[in-house]
Amino acid sequence: MGAVGALEKLAPVVLAFGCGVLLARRKVVPADSSKVFADYAFLFAVPCFLFGNIYRSDLAALFDWRAITGYAAATGAAVVLAGAVAWAFGVRDPRGVALRIMAAVQVNTAYFAVPVFIMLFGNAAPVFPVLLFQVCVLSLVIIAIMELGRADRAGGPGRRLGSAVVASLATPVVIACNAGIVLNLLAVRVPEVVLDSSAFVGQSASPVALFALGLHLGGTGLKVRDTTAEEMWLVAFKCVAFPLLAFAVCRYGFGVDGDWLHHLVLIAAMPAPQNLFVFAQRYEVSVDLSAALVVKSSVVALLLLPLWTQWVAYAG
Repeated sequence: MGAVGALEKLAPVVLAFGCGVLLARRKVVPADSSKVFADYAFLFAVPCFLFGNIYRSDLAALFDWRAITGYAAATGAAVVLAGAVAWAFGVRDPRGVALRIMAAVQVNTAYFAVPVFIMLFGNAAPVFPVLLFQVCVLSLVIIAIMELGRADRAGGPGRRLGSAVVASLATPVVIACNAGIVLNLLAVRVPEVVLDSSAFVGQSASPVALFALGLHLGGTGLKVRDTTAEEMWLVAFKCVAFPLLAFAVCRYGFGVDGDWLHHLVLIAAMPAPQNLFVFAQRYEVSVDLSAALVVKSSVVALLLLPLWTQWVAYAG
């Protein structure tokens, strides 16, 4: 797929995202309502989409363990590199380091990768294994560090950590993914009316999630002149260095090629996750930095995606 073809495929993404920005800037739709749209997408529409698609998927093809292991190895290397750079920038608080690692390595799956993959390939199935890996492994590590660093909650570190782990695994997205996998493996027949209803609601996930992100951007604005050196390296790492690292490790370390290599590099090129800001607010760590990274990495990722699509098809 050439750059022009990729741009054409991404036109609906730009439309939904740009419409949100425009309406928020003109105050037609309050920017504060972005949370309502985002909650609808994350808590209802995206789980419906994930459940139906995972249930109907060929799990043997969906969970290509060589590809997933390669991505996990690339992520591990990226965690070490991002942590070292954060330390070099003078960050000594473990929670601050963890948050910066999250910004540099985790990707915006539900709000960004899912709609982009639907537009580009008509299917977001390759995103599902990475989503589960992030929620069940990466996010749990980040939560552990954050919770163990808190001093304002009753109970010991173990109790706080246990509560955080349970809360993370009980999110609708994780429940939907696990339910789809279990029912698929057990060959349980789910009524077509349930699957059709889930598909109907799930179709709204992509445009609503992107519209919410656009509203958020339109309300907060994009202050390029005030971008700090730390913000620049984090955005560059997330949108450029991590995809290149994923390509190198998966291609030459694990022999991943073809569609899976293409998909994993594009997933790695997605922006920082929106829940980065949620974590920063909840644990009162680098709130302004997190908000800026979510917005700026989203814009940079959207601009670079056509180039990544073309490059990985050529290099892979």
